[in-house]
Amino acid sequence: MNAISFGTPFTPFAYPPWSSTTSDRNFNLPSLALPVPFSRSQFRFLHKQRNRRSLFLGQSTMSGDILPPMELTTESDFEQIVSPDGTLSICGFGSLLSERSARSTFPDLINFRVAKLNGFRRVFAHVAPIFFERGIAKPETKEISSLSVEPCEGESLIVTVFEIKKSEIPSFIEREHEFRFLAVHPVTLEGSQYTTPAVLCARYSDEEYFQNRCKGSQEVYHERYGRFGIEKIWRDDVLPCRVYCRHCVLAAKNLGNEAYENFLDHTYLADRITTLGKYLVTMGCGIMEEEPPEVLKVRYGG
Repeated sequence: MNAISFGTPFTPFAYPPWSSTTSDRNFNLPSLALPVPFSRSQFRFLHKQRNRRSLFLGQSTMSGDILPPMELTTESDFEQIVSPDGTLSICGFGSLLSERSARSTFPDLINFRVAKLNGFRRVFAHVAPIFFERGIAKPETKEISSLSVEPCEGESLIVTVFEIKKSEIPSFIEREHEFRFLAVHPVTLEGSQYTTPAVLCARYSDEEYFQNRCKGSQEVYHERYGRFGIEKIWRDDVLPCRVYCRHCVLAAKNLGNEAYENFLDHTYLADRITTLGKYLVTMGCGIMEEEPPEVLKVRYGG
């Protein structure tokens, strides 16, 4: 969980419904294998996407431009961006800003560091079942949302990056089941690009999630969400889970003043207008003074 449907159901030949503007250069690669037979125009499109994938994977630090994100839909897609040393880079933007939290999920992670991700914003618009499991969701006030990120031209996030073992890819995919996986290129705080992409958990849509991850199965959806009374995952009428929000703010603050201010100014409520900083001094005042449950304090720190 680092973690609304805005448009028509997803197709591999269109910009995704979560693009914020038509200028967002988001190349969707849900599969390298189209259903057969396919038309000549589809074949040309596929060939172009393969070339874009090759360009993405081969691009280095020579340019300061924002490189287009690449969608990862299968385990083999993840394996294409594994480093020669057998590790996969992960991009943290919420609870994973805390190294302690990251290590509670990935005990063997290495090279935990601070970085910058251009062209994305954080949004509290994702209903997280783990908050219901742990008793910290407040459905009566709609304080039930977790963080995800989405493309947004002109935005820039302070994030963390670290490496996990290639063998952890299947469990990572399973754990972040409801997210869209993107391979992105973070940069150092000085602006130099890393030579290998990192995996980012981005916003999905309810239609895509149900069809692609749940395979159209109501039983799968019920097991993961429905049993908690969650009928819609991605929403624009929810508020941050208070305990989770506090944890993320403290994690950002522990990374330094730049990361802290960036978190307050470049994290939005589900309305995409209200910044977290404004929320914490208005409707959300008091969140930072609340103590988390003891079981979570032991695991993540107070």
